[in-house]
Amino acid sequence: MMPSPRTAVSVGLLIAFATAVEAQQPQQWPAEPYRATGDSWGTLPNGMEWGATSTIDVAPDGQTIWVAERCGANDCRGVSDRPTIFHMDFDGNVLHAFGEGLVNWPHGFDVDHEGNVWVTDGRDDRALSAAEGTATTAATVTGHQVLKFSPTGELLLTLGDPGGGTRPSSYFWQPNDVQVAPNGDIFVAEGHSSADGSTARVLKFDGEGEFITAWGELGTADGQFDQPHALEMDSQGRLFVADRGNSRIQIFTQDGEHLATWTQFGRPSGLFIDENDILYATDSESNTRRNPGWRRGVYIGSVRDGWVSEFISDPEPDPDDSGTSGGEGVAVDATGAVYTAEVGPRRVRKFVR
Repeated sequence: MMPSPRTAVSVGLLIAFATAVEAQQPQQWPAEPYRATGDSWGTLPNGMEWGATSTIDVAPDGQTIWVAERCGANDCRGVSDRPTIFHMDFDGNVLHAFGEGLVNWPHGFDVDHEGNVWVTDGRDDRALSAAEGTATTAATVTGHQVLKFSPTGELLLTLGDPGGGTRPSSYFWQPNDVQVAPNGDIFVAEGHSSADGSTARVLKFDGEGEFITAWGELGTADGQFDQPHALEMDSQGRLFVADRGNSRIQIFTQDGEHLATWTQFGRPSGLFIDENDILYATDSESNTRRNPGWRRGVYIGSVRDGWVSEFISDPEPDPDDSGTSGGEGVAVDATGAVYTAEVGPRRVRKFVR
């Protein structure tokens, strides 16, 4: 019988879980069969250094890696001569790059079945314009949008009003992630704040970008969200939402019907589901102050039964500060290697068995 989605844990965690519910300090964790290939992975061209990298994905055949980074810092606003999107081989060599001056704050990613690259831009450039004494108009403001690029960098489609729509009747405001279904439908997770009145929802569009439906609001009940930070879809077509602020994953049909709520994958920032329906969930925020009893790292388990079977430890598993330490984005290539995109350390890491 399938375990309760709220309490399903790995065999390795099962004994400790009864204690952890009250004491919030698990004493035992799943197997950790992975090792890092180094402190950082990938070499950028022309001596460039990694900026914050919150998102990463693989090509449809699993043979190459796509990474978006924030211009050597944590912000691309005002930078027009540096690419933000990098196509790389397994050894970390850049095959090509693009996106100069087009994305203020790349946050979420999806490479669809045709190889097109979808990126969410989570900020606008109003503050930068104000600081420079430049008036921002509707014709010049950018950000809070979803951009679709061809594999060679041609901008094919833009979703959302430049600079963000009027909440809550329009879209987007702080879009976090995008997921394209096999039939071409587009899902966007929106809302990067836990403040009262913040947007927290999932929106659905058809393949041409026409709005279909939306669901969710700020809250803690099933079907509500607090920073829906990442999206992923399994082989059954179920939509997984990393409800980070609520330290859980929620699972929906593609029409927004709530199916399950899972808490056994920590406080997830990023999700990846491979062809075998194995879920990789990155926890970059758990510590003794926030989500106590859980560790930062990558939780690995099957979406078919919800069991967490393996774990990749964060090098700083329990810092008490509010900054993110480990991976936010996660992806797995055709060889089974795991890649994490890290905001705080500003790097990409690769893990192999």
